[in-house]
Amino acid sequence: MENKKGLLALSPLFVLIALIVVFTIYSVDHRDSNMSLTVAFLISSIFAVVMSGGFPLKKRIDTYSKGAGSSNLMLMLWIYVLAGAFAASAKSMGAIDATVNLALNFTPSWMLLPGLFLAACFISVSIGTSVGTVVALVPIAVGLAHSTGTSIPLMTAIIVGGAYFGDNLSFISDTTVVATQTQGCKMSDKFRVNSQIVVPAAVVVLIVYAIMGADVKAPTDIPSVEYIKVLPYLVVLIAAVAGMNVMAVLTLGTVLCGIIGISYHFYDASMGYDLFGWFTSMGDGVIGMGELIIIAMMAGGMLEIIRENGGIDYIIQKFTAHVNGKRGAEFSIAALVSLVNICTANNTVAILTVGGIAKKIGDRYGVDNRKAASILDTFSCCVQGLLPYAVQMLIAAGLSGLNPIDIIPYLYYPMAIGVAATLAIAFRYPKANS
Repeated sequence: MENKKGLLALSPLFVLIALIVVFTIYSVDHRDSNMSLTVAFLISSIFAVVMSGGFPLKKRIDTYSKGAGSSNLMLMLWIYVLAGAFAASAKSMGAIDATVNLALNFTPSWMLLPGLFLAACFISVSIGTSVGTVVALVPIAVGLAHSTGTSIPLMTAIIVGGAYFGDNLSFISDTTVVATQTQGCKMSDKFRVNSQIVVPAAVVVLIVYAIMGADVKAPTDIPSVEYIKVLPYLVVLIAAVAGMNVMAVLTLGTVLCGIIGISYHFYDASMGYDLFGWFTSMGDGVIGMGELIIIAMMAGGMLEIIRENGGIDYIIQKFTAHVNGKRGAEFSIAALVSLVNICTANNTVAILTVGGIAKKIGDRYGVDNRKAASILDTFSCCVQGLLPYAVQMLIAAGLSGLNPIDIIPYLYYPMAIGVAATLAIAFRYPKANS
């Protein structure tokens, strides 16, 4: 397809955003309704295929299918499937309840919210992936929300937000690797600059959670902890921190849940589950992810048509045409990676896409390489953290049984790092790198 469609290439994205806004407003006014994002993506996808005029319908559908079945997307779908199977088998076996009881027994109730945020930050820095952090901690956060009467969207958002702390700063995060490689700077140097921008934001968010959590009341009658049932989550966290592939981690956790659940059932038929009960739980978990899998595939197809029609090239062209001065160069880099991230729903791909042009802009206007890498990483994580169709959000929504739109208002950390990074550009901070 020729890359000459300009704003028309981006029009499916505008249609999607408009539908999401309309659905959100409608859901607020009609609490009993359940406006699925699937419909918004279906309409946007049909529009994307239709607006790619001038080409045979088969070629347009092939382009859409290429995006919907890309290797990167299929990997994410396998993670959805395994995450659903693990979460459901762990819940049926009693792992979530046991882990929640463990947290309630050893953590003061007023520390639950900031404690969850700190745990998500620590784990995400350790394993370098927001997806792994979300998979491991969201079920526990939802269980704590039920036990304490706290908002489920809030507790889920705490984990999602903390997951981006490590995605942005970890030395083994793919976004950090790509940002530093494209800008030609050391990871340690980028870390020092990046941390000066986002750590103050994290501290502010932590204080906010501590204030919000001051009124959280733990249940008066907390059951004793069945430590053996906590084992699957401990193994998952340890294996993830050790660097094991996330799919292998989820498979290991699911198998361990099955072994423990079947063992309990063997000694007491009223506890755990038998072999076929385990299979049923896994099946229910996978089915529960079905809508999110469909959304992810439609998003991939629609975004591929946008890319093929020149939407991303159009964004890059427009945002580099009128750059003026160092501050303007930094804002253009931030805008580029943010808009491309919206079009790709993948912060690593967004940084890869604009990294080269960002390097040229930075060199031309004297932007410090470390600052440019920090801008790329921080703004991509900010946008990725707020997209209702991002993989992390879809997994969190699936594990918590929520609509992704319900979680967005509580995503304080992605919002905070966006504000912090914008202020860092506006006020030339950190000074040594401006």
